Amino acid sequence: MTDTTSSSSAKKLSLRNLDGAWVAIVVVVLAVAIIVPNDLGYLLKFTVQNIAYTGIFITFAVLLVAYLRASGAEALVASAFQGNQLRMVILASMVGGLLPFCSCEVIPFVAALLALGTPLSAVMAFWLASPIMDPPMFMITSGTLGVDFAIGKTIAAVSIGMMGGFGVMLFNTSPIFTNPLKENAPSTCNSCCGSDPLSGKPVWKFWTESDRVNTFKDVAIENALFLIKWLTLAYLFEALMLRFVPAEWIAGFLGGDGLGTIILGAFVGAPAYLNGYAAAPLVQGLIEQGMSQGAAMSFMMAGGISCIPAAIAVWALVKTRVFIAYLTFGIVGSIIAGLAWAAYI
Repeated sequence: MTDTTSSSSAKKLSLRNLDGAWVAIVVVVLAVAIIVPNDLGYLLKFTVQNIAYTGIFITFAVLLVAYLRASGAEALVASAFQGNQLRMVILASMVGGLLPFCSCEVIPFVAALLALGTPLSAVMAFWLASPIMDPPMFMITSGTLGVDFAIGKTIAAVSIGMMGGFGVMLFNTSPIFTNPLKENAPSTCNSCCGSDPLSGKPVWKFWTESDRVNTFKDVAIENALFLIKWLTLAYLFEALMLRFVPAEWIAGFLGGDGLGTIILGAFVGAPAYLNGYAAAPLVQGLIEQGMSQGAAMSFMMAGGISCIPAAIAVWALVKTRVFIAYLTFGIVGSIIAGLAWAAYI
């Protein structure tokens, strides 16, 4: 009886540990093989070719983020929250858009900043810019949507961060932004972070320390698997979309350069977004089907800000009114970014 119970518990535990993205990949391939077997070759060929094409970008992104983590470059973020408030907003926007962070790293760091009285304006700037762009996302976006789009998205990320930061500064005395932190907000990092990644000083020649070399290897492997997983899933969906979704549908909803399509792109991006790495190939497919460039940019921006990991990081710490302000800054900024990109293109 005991053996049966233990076996059942082990099965439940193993099912919980299954990665949803890998499961989805297997399900999609099996579904195509069963329902439309004649298209299986096209699906696999399309996915493999695109993964191979973006391979150099994946490699560079993996090595870069591993180097940043191993050297402790994330500690530089602390310097963005020093000095006068105007400087903090500008630097927090830039740091948020340039360094890679996971949500579990952001939560304890921001909680400590707010508890110590750091202006919400700087924190808001960091929060808005952080989920939109980082070095590996820049590489993947460049490989799928082009370097110009990646640069435009980076500029938009920093700009939205500044817009939110300066917006909070302007209305700093309003009831919306007073006492922003939840009473039960977490102040310590959970197990996925290890030691505080934002403390200490960077060690640029990390290979002189064995622990940092191990960190480099672990982070490189982890991020390589992460990027390959999500890009494989994204390219599978792109192949299906290109094969089975009529182009006139996409063009009808998100085509053209009008304000309406850009606004729609922002609001569609919020619920439809997977993550920044998977979104780039999907948006590439949507553009090929007729999605406008402006709608593509607003989709990418709004989706990054409202995606579940980014939203949870904010929701976990601040009161509902501040969270709503975060989303509002993000949506409005995304629409403006879409309009600017459409005008540039």
